[in-house]
Amino acid sequence: MAQLIKLQDYVSRYQIDLKRYPTQYVRLKHVQWKRMNEEWRANSNAAVELEEMMIDQQEEKKPNLFKRLFKRKEKEMWDNPWEQDPSTIKFEDVADDVIPEETSTLNFNPTLLYNPQNEVDLKRMYLDQLFHFQLKWASSTLREKSHLDPKYQRDTWLRTLVQKLPDTYFVLYDPILQLKKAPIEVGVIVLAPTECYVIQLIEEEDVAAFTGDSKERFWTKKIGEQDKKVLNPLISLKRMEKVVQQIFEEADVSLDIHRILLSRNGYIDYPGSIYDIKIVDRRHYDSWFEEWKRNASPMKHLQFKAAEALLEHSQTTSFNRGDWYKTKDSVEKFDL
Repeated sequence: MAQLIKLQDYVSRYQIDLKRYPTQYVRLKHVQWKRMNEEWRANSNAAVELEEMMIDQQEEKKPNLFKRLFKRKEKEMWDNPWEQDPSTIKFEDVADDVIPEETSTLNFNPTLLYNPQNEVDLKRMYLDQLFHFQLKWASSTLREKSHLDPKYQRDTWLRTLVQKLPDTYFVLYDPILQLKKAPIEVGVIVLAPTECYVIQLIEEEDVAAFTGDSKERFWTKKIGEQDKKVLNPLISLKRMEKVVQQIFEEADVSLDIHRILLSRNGYIDYPGSIYDIKIVDRRHYDSWFEEWKRNASPMKHLQFKAAEALLEHSQTTSFNRGDWYKTKDSVEKFDL
């Protein structure tokens, strides 16, 4: 799962200490997956043993005392990795640099909400819980918090990026960047270990077809027999690339920037080709994404430097947790 280091103008945990949280997240993810997987297997084994015992009792008219004792001994010796194996990694051992006061906002404790039928279903349950935990990291710190728009919990493109890209990728989703104190809303920025991707998403109605030229201010969106004028999406994409490039130049970051115009559910009919711009629509999306996520190289120093530069130029809107609780108490007292 990629790391969501910035979401819109929300306060992000990664802004506090970018060198610590990425590695801490990777350890946390793997340790908690191991714990949840072992818990699920233990529960499954226990269920199988119970079912076998009930079958034995139904088949045997007279219970065998020796067999009952053997079953009891077998149950006592059942290998519970969390109780009998002292070498098992505990969640508390995830990182030595965990801030003690953060226990209420840092801990990620996934639970078995139901009994998955296989490991694929278990992994899906785990990743869904981890996704919501990442939203917490991307909208709060120990002392500050931002109002999280519920739309991001349902955002399929955000969920796809976070859940399917490698751990070593950093995602900035709808960030508001500031250049010379002027806020600029951009699309999606993904920092791979050795490259940067700026992505402009154009998704409205399913199977909509977009047609236009790079020099035109408006494109045509065709749905069935209806045509509608829409702003040329390449304008926003090129502006995004220029903003990121300027931030990189000021921070002395030499990272290649790739521009991507994307429509997962529609078609983009562009005459000819555009230099240094990748156009991806529903015809090529699956193959493109599979190829994109294969670059699972380790995190690089230049990647961290680029992320720091972007975070330093990101707008943040948040409130102090203490002030929020005080305001909440005051409102409740007033209502009473």
